[in-house]
Amino acid sequence: MRDLAQLRLEIDRIDRQMVDLFEQRMAVSEEVAQYKVATGKRILDRERENQKLAAVKAMTHSEFNSCGVEELYKQLMAMSRKLQYQLMEKQALGRLPFVMVDHLEKESVRVVYQGVEGAYAQQAMFAFFGEQVNHFHVERWRDAMDAIAEGMADYAVLPIENSTAGIVNDNYDLLEEYNNYIVGEQIIPIRHALIGTPDAQLSDIRTVYSHPQGLMQCAKYLDGHRDWRQVSLLNTALAAEKVAQDADKTQAAIASPLAAKQRGLKVLEEGINHSGQNSTRFLIVTNQPIFCRDAKKVSICFEVTHESGCLYNVLSHFIYNNLNMCRIESRPIADRNWEYHFFVDFEGNLNDSAVKNALRGIREEALNLKILGNY
Repeated sequence: MRDLAQLRLEIDRIDRQMVDLFEQRMAVSEEVAQYKVATGKRILDRERENQKLAAVKAMTHSEFNSCGVEELYKQLMAMSRKLQYQLMEKQALGRLPFVMVDHLEKESVRVVYQGVEGAYAQQAMFAFFGEQVNHFHVERWRDAMDAIAEGMADYAVLPIENSTAGIVNDNYDLLEEYNNYIVGEQIIPIRHALIGTPDAQLSDIRTVYSHPQGLMQCAKYLDGHRDWRQVSLLNTALAAEKVAQDADKTQAAIASPLAAKQRGLKVLEEGINHSGQNSTRFLIVTNQPIFCRDAKKVSICFEVTHESGCLYNVLSHFIYNNLNMCRIESRPIADRNWEYHFFVDFEGNLNDSAVKNALRGIREEALNLKILGNY
């Protein structure tokens, strides 16, 4: 039996040969890319790859080695494709269907948000556009997307995630469904208050209204008042509106101090959400495919085949192009069990060659790709 030192020397010798063969293989891949650019052929050829995997597996002498060589060659072919995408980027620069602008137009525009006066979405709108902006509100998030799609508004303000409650599922679905585009974001600190009628005292309260997330974010506070009935409404500002309209001192709302001020209500307690770092991220959406020159984040949506390794292959394009992925979310596809839309945010600008190269590779290897915006 050879000792460990001898075995390691043998492995080192084989590794040198493997590295040399790998570099030879990649050099041939460069020639393949040049041929495909010249002839207009697609980089990904699934039939050819499946044939190659079957061939190399047949050369092995055990089931373990068969599985191992399949995994090895999947990675080799993935690296070969990435090299080809990079070469294609240099030789055949593609144009994305987005128009770059120096800045977003914020004067003489009309903005829509979901909710009523005093909603956190209104605060986000004021923070982004200023308090003098021409605006109106609608009942549903879908109504806001319809308003910009149909040209009734230039921009819509939509919540997309809360730091404690998580993502707003419905708005991810709407981003995939509509041909509207993200052009900005605004983060608003959330400080919920318990608000009631001007004559109300804390001891009078019997019923509390709020958005489901508002109730959840104040769960620890509400645990101290278990005799209160909790009722969910469409949003926090609507809860404040109901308390003002009913003028019943046994009713209270969990909403913003702004909602209390706008409706002549009384703040009974402030800062009742249990997380002092609670914030909501809002997206600024329009119907034009534009992005600012200094945009730093790209959002995309895609689907992959329901096969082992497909999601990894798509995400690896961020690694090979040195792009930092900020987040990934998945949403089930309607009427297709166990299949999903994937939503990814990553750092970059649509003018960056690395971004273009990654998007080219993802578009080739995913079932579909939608660029949701650059902002």
